[in-house]
Amino acid sequence: MSKKLEPTPLTLKSIIDYSVKKFAQMPSVSFVDGEPITYEELGKKMEEISILLFSLGLKKGDKVALFSHNMPNWVIAYFSVVSKGMIIVPILPDFTSEEVENVLVHSESKVLFISDRLTSRIEGLELPSLEATILIDDFTQISGNKEVKSEIAIPKITVKEDDTAAIIYTSGTTGRSKGVVLSHKSIAFVAMQSYTFQAISHADVFLSLLPLSHTYENTIGMLYPIMYGASIYYLEKPPTAAALLPALAKIRPTMMLSVPLIMEKLYKTQIQGKFSSNRFKRMIYKTSFFRILIHRIAGKKLYQTFGGRMKFFGIGGAKLDSRVERFLKEARFPYGIGYGLTETAPLLAGAGVHQTKLQSAGFAVHGVELKINNPGKKGVGEIWAKGPNMMKGYYKNPEATQEVLTEDGWFRTGDLGRFDSRKRLYIKGRMKNTIVGASGENIYPEDIETVINSHELVVESLVIEEDGFLVAKVLVDIEELEKTIEHFKSVYEDKKEKNKIWVKNFTKELNEKLNRVSQIKRVDIIDEPFEKTASQKIKRFLYTKQSKKK
Repeated sequence: MSKKLEPTPLTLKSIIDYSVKKFAQMPSVSFVDGEPITYEELGKKMEEISILLFSLGLKKGDKVALFSHNMPNWVIAYFSVVSKGMIIVPILPDFTSEEVENVLVHSESKVLFISDRLTSRIEGLELPSLEATILIDDFTQISGNKEVKSEIAIPKITVKEDDTAAIIYTSGTTGRSKGVVLSHKSIAFVAMQSYTFQAISHADVFLSLLPLSHTYENTIGMLYPIMYGASIYYLEKPPTAAALLPALAKIRPTMMLSVPLIMEKLYKTQIQGKFSSNRFKRMIYKTSFFRILIHRIAGKKLYQTFGGRMKFFGIGGAKLDSRVERFLKEARFPYGIGYGLTETAPLLAGAGVHQTKLQSAGFAVHGVELKINNPGKKGVGEIWAKGPNMMKGYYKNPEATQEVLTEDGWFRTGDLGRFDSRKRLYIKGRMKNTIVGASGENIYPEDIETVINSHELVVESLVIEEDGFLVAKVLVDIEELEKTIEHFKSVYEDKKEKNKIWVKNFTKELNEKLNRVSQIKRVDIIDEPFEKTASQKIKRFLYTKQSKKK
C-alpha cells in the first residue's frame, strides 16, 4: 500500500519529476484502444515539446493555450508547459469560436495547442498575441513564422510554489467567462490532500470521461493518479453508452470521476423506469424492504458493468439527486462525493466511500477552513473558504477579485450551505439562484427541481421566478408521455388538449409534494435540453426573463 506523498516544493514540476523517475517503467497514459506509454516515455516526450516551445521564443511566465479533447498528448502538452514555468490556459472543448477568441485575446496566449477536430473553431479569428499554432494530435506546427530548431539548450528554470501555473476560464452558470489564476501550490495542494479521501497506488487504473480542461478532472483525475504512478485511459469518442460500455469491460477501472448526470441517467433508465411500468411494481418498489433488495441486486449488476473492480467512483461538479444517492448507498456502490469550485483548484470538501451521508458534501479538505458566514435561523448562510488552494484572483479583473476575496484571505463561494453537528457540509444552492418569497422567506429552486426530476417522465427541469410567481420549465420524455396519454395519435387539437390536461394534473400532483412557499404557478414544457456548463450544470442566466429581454 502506498503512503501519502508530500511534494517539496509544492509544484506541478515536483510532481511530474518525481513520477517520471520513480515509476519510469510503469504505464502512464493511453487511449482505451491504444498502447500506454511508460512514465519514462512521458518524461521524454514532455522534454521534446518543451524544447519546441523554447525554440519558438517562449520563456517562463508566457501563456500557452490548450484547446483539445482528452488524449494522452493533452497530458504531455500540459506538463511540457507547467514544468518549465510557463502558464497553461486550458480551453473547454465545447467553447464557441467567440468564447475561444475571448480567451486567447484576454489571456495573451502566445502559442495554441489544438486538436484537429477543433481547428474550424479558430478560422478567421483575430488573435494578435498568437505567434504559433501546434496540432496536438502529432505536435506539428500548423501556423507561425518562427522556424523550429530541434537543438536548443533550455535555460535552467526554477518553478516556485507561488508561481502561476494555470489561468482557467470558467464556463459559468452566470454567463461571464472569467480567468481564474491558480498557483502551482494551490493545484498541487489539492492533488496531495485527495489522498485523505481515497488512498491510491501505482496499481490503480483510471478511466477519464470529463474534459481535462475542467479543474475537477484536471486535478483529481490527472494530477492525482500521476502523482502515485497510476495509469489513465482516455476515450477516443464522446462518452456515450456505445463507447463507454466496451471501454469499461476492457479497462476494468479501479477509479473514475463523474458528474451527477451520468449516474442520474443510469438510475432513471435502469432502475426507476423498470419499477414504475405498472402498479404492482410501483407498490413493491415503495416498500423499503423490497426497494433495498432491488437496489442491492441492481448494484451488483452495475458494479459488474463498470468492470467489477471499481473502488472509488467520485461524483462532483453539481449536487447529486437524493433518490440516486439513496440507490447508490443501498446498492453498496463505492461512490464518493466532492464539492468545490474552479477558484479553489477545485476541492473544498469531500467524503470517501465509507464517509458519505445522504445529501452531504462531506468534510472540509484537511488544511482548508470552511465557515458559514452570517447564518440564518436554520444555520444556512454563504460558505466561505480559506486555505492554500484559493486562487490568486481573476486575471486582469481586480474588481471581480475584490468581490469574492476578502482582505484577510477568505473566499466567498457564492454557495449557501450549513453544517451538521459533526461539521459535515450540506449545500442548499447558489445565492444568486435563491428566490425571496412574498413573505420574505428564502426559496431554493434546486430543492424544488429535485422534486420535479423525481417524476418518471421528467428528464430535467429549471425553476425560475416570473412576475412574482414560480415557474417550472420542464423537459419531458415525449415518447413515454405519448404512451401515458391514451389514444395520443388522435387529431392535433385533441392531442394538444390532452397535453394541456396532463400538464394541469402534473402541476397539481407536484404542488401536493411542495410546501406552501414553493408552490408552482405554471409549468412550461420545453422541446430542447437546457444548455449546460462543462460540469453539466444548467446555464440559468439563459432562461430568465431578464436575459430574454436583452
